[in-house]
Amino acid sequence: MISDFKIAVIIPVYNEEESISKVIQDIPKYVDEIIVVNNGSTDKTAAIAKYLNVTVLDEPEKGYGSACIKGLDYIEAKKFDVISFLDGDYSDYPDELGMILQPIIESNYDMVIGSRIIGNREKGSMLPQAVFGNWLSTFLIKLFWEYKFTDLGPFRAIKYSSLLKLNMRDRNFGWTVEMQIKAAKHKLKCTEVPVSYRKRIGQSKVTGTFKGTVKASIKILYLIFTSVLKE
Repeated sequence: MISDFKIAVIIPVYNEEESISKVIQDIPKYVDEIIVVNNGSTDKTAAIAKYLNVTVLDEPEKGYGSACIKGLDYIEAKKFDVISFLDGDYSDYPDELGMILQPIIESNYDMVIGSRIIGNREKGSMLPQAVFGNWLSTFLIKLFWEYKFTDLGPFRAIKYSSLLKLNMRDRNFGWTVEMQIKAAKHKLKCTEVPVSYRKRIGQSKVTGTFKGTVKASIKILYLIFTSVLKE
């Protein structure tokens, strides 16, 4: 049962004042702690999250991975069983968290990815470059490590004990692919579940710009091929 597990949700945010309240309010009540990591926002994102009585941490170093690592540092001594990661732009459906947790709770999986590719995507919610990037990255993971994923989606859950084994290091665009590569290399029991996905509120900081798309693509491919060379 979900009630037997202590669950935390980490939400990295950067200028998400229009969406963060919707995200927080849609997270199921069984979650033990919601941790919003403010990654240098210049708007009212942090103030809104504090008003909603969730934990708010500040991480001034820009980068998705930096924000996630800040959240993990905070929970180090709090003895959570499962950690979920969720974006703050309301593109994911936080109320689908139970679907992602189910394989961990009922079938003892280590990690579950919420896949937008096999799920129900609103038209235009994933730009073509994002779809292609996910395909290429997951194809390479299958080629090199024989682990089948369809998505690098940010909405995911992992046992805290399993996450510690991965020794996560990436501080920016490569966080999600690093987690999946290391999960494959450590032979973690992984699966995916289909999740819904809608157009985000505001512009994406990664695939919403040409520069962001190029930087993210280079970093992801760099991580994949350097991981291969290290073996």
